[in-house]
Parts: sequence; structure tokens; C-alpha cells
Amino acid sequence: MTASERTLLPLAFTPLPLGRVRPTGWLQNQLRIQANGLTGHLDEFWPDVMNSEWIGGDAEGWERAPYWLDGLVPLAFLLDDELLKHKARRWMEYILTHQHEDGWVGPLSGGKEGEFRYEPYDPWPVYVALKAMRQYDEATGDARVIPAMLRCLKRLQQVLAEKPLSSWASYRAADLIITIHWLFDQTGEAWLLDLAETAHQQAYDWRAHFEEFRYTKRSTEWTHETHVVNTAMGIKAPGVWYRQSHDEADRQAVERAISVLDRYHGQVTGIFTGDENLAGLNPSQGTELCAVLEYLFSLEVLVAALGEPALSDRLERIAFNALPATFSPDMWAHQYDQQANQVICAVSEDRIYTTNGPDASIFGLAPNFGCCTANMHQGWPKFAAHLWMASPDGGLAAMAYAPSTVETEIEGVPLRVELETEYPFDDTLHFTVTVDRPVTFPLHLRIPEWTDGATLQVGRRGQSPISEKPGSPGFSEMGDCPRFPPGRFVGLLRTWEGETAATLRLPMLRRFERRYHGSVAIQRGPLVYALRIGEEWKQVGGELPHADWEVHPTTPWNYALRLNPSHPEQSIRFERCPSGDRWFSPDDAPILAFAKGRRVREWTIEHNAAGPLPQSPVTSREPLEDLVLIPYGCTNLRVTEFPILAETDRPA
Repeated sequence: MTASERTLLPLAFTPLPLGRVRPTGWLQNQLRIQANGLTGHLDEFWPDVMNSEWIGGDAEGWERAPYWLDGLVPLAFLLDDELLKHKARRWMEYILTHQHEDGWVGPLSGGKEGEFRYEPYDPWPVYVALKAMRQYDEATGDARVIPAMLRCLKRLQQVLAEKPLSSWASYRAADLIITIHWLFDQTGEAWLLDLAETAHQQAYDWRAHFEEFRYTKRSTEWTHETHVVNTAMGIKAPGVWYRQSHDEADRQAVERAISVLDRYHGQVTGIFTGDENLAGLNPSQGTELCAVLEYLFSLEVLVAALGEPALSDRLERIAFNALPATFSPDMWAHQYDQQANQVICAVSEDRIYTTNGPDASIFGLAPNFGCCTANMHQGWPKFAAHLWMASPDGGLAAMAYAPSTVETEIEGVPLRVELETEYPFDDTLHFTVTVDRPVTFPLHLRIPEWTDGATLQVGRRGQSPISEKPGSPGFSEMGDCPRFPPGRFVGLLRTWEGETAATLRLPMLRRFERRYHGSVAIQRGPLVYALRIGEEWKQVGGELPHADWEVHPTTPWNYALRLNPSHPEQSIRFERCPSGDRWFSPDDAPILAFAKGRRVREWTIEHNAAGPLPQSPVTSREPLEDLVLIPYGCTNLRVTEFPILAETDRPA
């Protein structure tokens, strides 16, 4: 079959161009915190961006500047921030006006990045630059961008004929194929599918990697195959290629990849360990920030390609827990590694990590290695940009939930949907659909797997639930079912006129997940809860505001929980609290959870981390204490996987 006879499978959901979705409420505030922190200022003082070869400087000319730009561009246009948009335009203007005669974009000199040599015509950093260029095209409509991208890929086609993909470029080729497929959707140029085929053939085979998964134990040596960031990127590779292969096994490979990582290296927050190679199930092992970011992006790509609601469930779980927990509340500092059981963040030569250095867990400008300093910026903006997508039946779909507005057109009719909510801290979502004139289309809403008894009311707030009228026209997905089944999208098909309100309620049940060594982790809705630990921040380097900090515990942390084995939900109580400006901080946590436990004295700090988790059940003669838990994403220090007290300690 020739390229001209081939085509791509349609996306299950189509991402909207950057700028159509706008964050509001707490999410807008979170993006503003990011803009006021490292993302908005990194180019003003960090040499690897400020003096990057990508804009004619003499500093690092490999991945760091494209990484930063890949997060800056969506942040600037989502916030409609003139200063940040000016920075994005300055960078894009330089890249577009300094494209090489042969079509390549970016530096050609080669050089050294940390311990890694990179050569001229290294494709990997170009993958990242092309992602940033795509977003810039969507936000601005700059007519130069797509032709520049096509010229670059034409040159890449020649490069790959002479020197096949290797090293980082081979393991991360899915990020190139995403761009190629997007350009094919825009232009229909058949040679792009030939280039995608070449890249796929030269790429590392992630489908085979997960089908014959050999890395079931903690890795003690650095390899590309066990590198946590490569793995987070590789999860999406079979799903990306499925569009071109049409092979159902590629689609199924995604679920297998996620499953085997959960089984051998998974954490309750939805990520997997890797510090910086796969590290097992121990909650004291770490996960590199870049892996959190790339797992999020992989899920955003896969939700669009495959349309599986479980992927959106995991996207939210990582975004609301692991993502914010690895930043300081003001986003002027970040960790290289985060831990589910993180009871101290200090520089130490005696460390639990597999391959990372003594400062990998502290909060700072560039702890351990600068890749996360460059890459930390894409997480929140891309999550916000992917909240809504177009559905193939001519409608609109809420892929993940957070306060936002979306503006688009359906059948030529301008449309605006506003979602007012404090989700994930609250279970109620208020939608307002506004159209200029009547138009019929489906609004698809996701019912997460973790909920039960979800209800939807349409009309003014407080009117009868639509689920009471299962046979009503337009309620196409429900049939005679009186309730919304979890783990699926439901479509509300109706003729929308003027302004219509809809309220979706997703009851958040308490869930207790058994974890490592028989421990327990507590979840409610998409949030994971962790012990709130007193903190002392000690500056150990750098200069304010971008200093380096150790964080030491000032209160005990080594507790086992007392749970009622028959009704564990009765062992914990949740309470909503007023929120400040920084929702993801210990001081402003919007929800508190109250439980009881006893200290386990023999559980101590070892190797600069919480020591081996005691095998549950445990016994303790220490006094019974009241414990306060907060959302994982609000913590800097925490215990998330708790030993369980023996049943002899059960409440009366």
C-alpha cells in the first residue's frame, strides 16, 4: 500500500486549538502562581535558557530551551498574559527567522549537555521544539509555522536515511510521530506518513517491551529501557502508532503497559517509581518530576486517540496529586524526586535512590539535574488545555474536570460552556451552556469509575434530575437506566437554546487501597490523602526567590492507622475548610481528614528516607492519637501508605 492510499484512523476526541479552553477558579489561580514563579522568570536568570543557543547564545543548545518553551507557550496564551506572550513571540520569531537553509530548526553546532554528548542533527530536541511550534500555530495562526515545520521534517527525512534514530531520539520517537500525524491531518501530504513509518521502524519497540516485561524489580543501573522518563513517554507509543497501523494489538498494548507498571512499580497517586530508573513498589522510593509531566502528556494524547474514560480517570489522579506535590506552593522550587512516603527532604550521601544524587529530594532551582527545571512548565498548562475536546458526533466532551470555560463553534453556531466547580475538592459541577441560536449537539460528560450514584440535573439549578426521565428525547446514552453507570462517557443530546444550566454530582466515596507490605492508602474521589507533617524549611543554597531548601519534619510521622476492618469508612471523617490563595499547600488545604493511630517507634528514618514500611498488621503500645490528613497534592512532607494496627486494636 502506498502512502497516498493510506490514512490515519480518526481521533476518538479531537483536542481544541490552544486558547479555546480557558482556566477559571482555582485552576486559573494555579496557572497564575506558576507564571509568577519559575516558569515566568526562568529565562531572566537561568543561563541554559537565558543564553541558550536556540536564541543565539552560547549556553546549552539541546533540550532545555525547547522544554521551557513547550510549557511557556500554553501558559502564556491560556492566561492571555501579554508579558508571557511577548516572551513566546520573541523565541518563536528567532526560531522561525533563523531556520537553516536545509530546513533544520535549532542549533547545529553539537556540544555537551551535562554528562551527555549530543551531535549535530540530533532529532530529540527538535521533537520538543516542534510540539511548541504546533501550540504556537494554534494560538496565533502564524502562517509561517506549518511551512517551517514541514521544511524541518523534510530535512529530518534525509537525516534518518543516513543515520537512523538512536539513543534518546529512538526511545522517544512517539513524540515525533504525534507531530507528524498532526501535520498530516492539517495538510494531507502523503510523504508525512512515510516519515512516520520510518521513525516507527527505527524507534525502540515499546509494545514488545511491555508484552515481554522483564523489569519487575528495582533497577540499580541506569539504562534507557528502565529510565523512568523514557518509560512515561513510551506508554503512549503503541496508542499513537495505532492511528497509522490500524492494529488492535497496538490499542490493547496501552492498557497492558499501564497495568504492568502498576503491578511492579505503581504508586497510589497513579504514577510509578523511578529515581531515576524503575524502583519497585516501596513508597519511599522516588519518582522523577519529568516522568510525572510526561505521563500526564502521554495520557492527554491517549485520551484523544483512544477515548477510554479510564485514561481520563488516571489523568486526573496524577494531575491532582503527584503534579502539585513536587513543587513548593509558590512554584519557585521543585524536587527532582518525590516520594509517596516523604518524611524528610535533605542533602545526604546516604540515600535510598537507585541512581540519583544526594540532593535529589530537596526543593530547589535545579536539584540533582537540570532537565526537570526545564521541563516542569508543561504540566498544569497542558492539563488545562485538554479539559475539553470535540467529539466525533459533532459535539463537545469534558475529558477532565476543573473550573474552566470553552468557546468554539458547532454547525457555525458560536458556543460557550462554563464549568463552575471546586472539583476535585467538591463533588458538584455546574455547567452553563450558552448559544447564540438553537443548535442540536451532544454534550459528553465522564462518569469516573470511582463514583456511585452520579446524577445530572438540566435546567435551572435544583430542577428534577434528568435521570428521572430516562425515555426523554435526547438522552441518548441512558435508555431505561435510572442511574449513571461509572466508568464511561454519557452523552446528553438535545437542542440547546439561549442559556441552559446543568448540574452533575459525582458522589465521592471513601476508598481504602491495600498497598506495599499490607499497608493502606486512603482515597476519596480523585484525591489521595496523606498525613500532614509539621515542616521546617532550611535554605541550603541559591538566592531568593529561586533558592534551594531542605525540609525537615517537626512533628512525628511514624503512625499506624486504626481501622474498623468491617467498616473502614467509619474510621475516617472528612471536613471542608475555607481555602486561601494557594490551594495546594499544607496551610490552605481545602479538605481535612481525621483518623486515629498509634506511633510505631521502630519505624525510623533510614538512608535519608522513611525506613522499610512495617508489615501490617502491627501492634503498638503507644497512646492512641488524633491524626490529620490532607490531600496529597497539598503536602510537602507526608506519609501516604500507612501500616494498619492489628484487629485487637479495633475501635469498640
